Amino acid sequence: MAEEIVLLDFWPSPFGMRVRIALLLKGITYEYKDEDLWEKSTLLLKMNPVHKKIPVLIHNGKPISKSLIIVQYIDEVWKEKSHLLPSDPYQRAKAMFWANFIYSLGRKVWRTKGEEQEAAKKEFTECLKLLEGELGDKPYFGGENIGFVDVALVPFYCWFYAYETCGNFSIEAECPTLISWAKRGMEKESVSKSLPDQHKVYDYVLQLKKRYGILSR
Repeated sequence: MAEEIVLLDFWPSPFGMRVRIALLLKGITYEYKDEDLWEKSTLLLKMNPVHKKIPVLIHNGKPISKSLIIVQYIDEVWKEKSHLLPSDPYQRAKAMFWANFIYSLGRKVWRTKGEEQEAAKKEFTECLKLLEGELGDKPYFGGENIGFVDVALVPFYCWFYAYETCGNFSIEAECPTLISWAKRGMEKESVSKSLPDQHKVYDYVLQLKKRYGILSR
C-alpha cells in the first residue's frame, strides 16, 4: 500500500519551505496544498486545531505540525535516505538550538519604520553574525553536507531582498560569509526548487505592508 503524504503550506512561508526542502532531500513524493491564510481551509483547521497554522504534514492521515518538528519527523521516519540531524547527542542538541534560534528571523525589519526599524536591522544583523560564527569555515552548518540547521535557515534567503529593500541596507556587506553559504545552498536542487523568486516574495511583502497599514519612510 502506497504512503499518503500531503503538505498543507503557503508558498512564501519560510517555515513551509523547510519541509519542502526536507522532503526533496529525502526524495519523498507528496501532494502539495497551498492554503489561504486569511480563509483557512476546513482541512487545515481539522489537522491543526490548536495553532491553526501551516505547515502541516499529513502522513497516512496523521497530522504533524510546527516546521522543525516536521523536519525532525521526516528525518526519523525516512532515516535510510540520508540524515539531517547528527547522531551524536551533543551535536544533535546544538543543531536543535541553532534551528530554534532562527525563528521569525528578520520579520521586524519590514514591519517597522524609523528608529524602530533601525533597531530591528541592528538586531537582525547581530543574529546573522552569530550564525556566521557557528558556521565558521564549514561549507554547511551540517559540515560537508546540508543538515538540520541549513534546512531551517536557508529558506529565509529568498526573503533577504525584501528585508534589504524595505530596510535600505545590504546583508551581504554585513555578513558576506552567510551569503556565500546561502548561494552554495541554492546550487542544490532540493533548495532551489523549494524557494520562490525573491522578487515575488518582495511583492508579497508589499501587499502585507499595505494590509497592515505600514507606510514606507
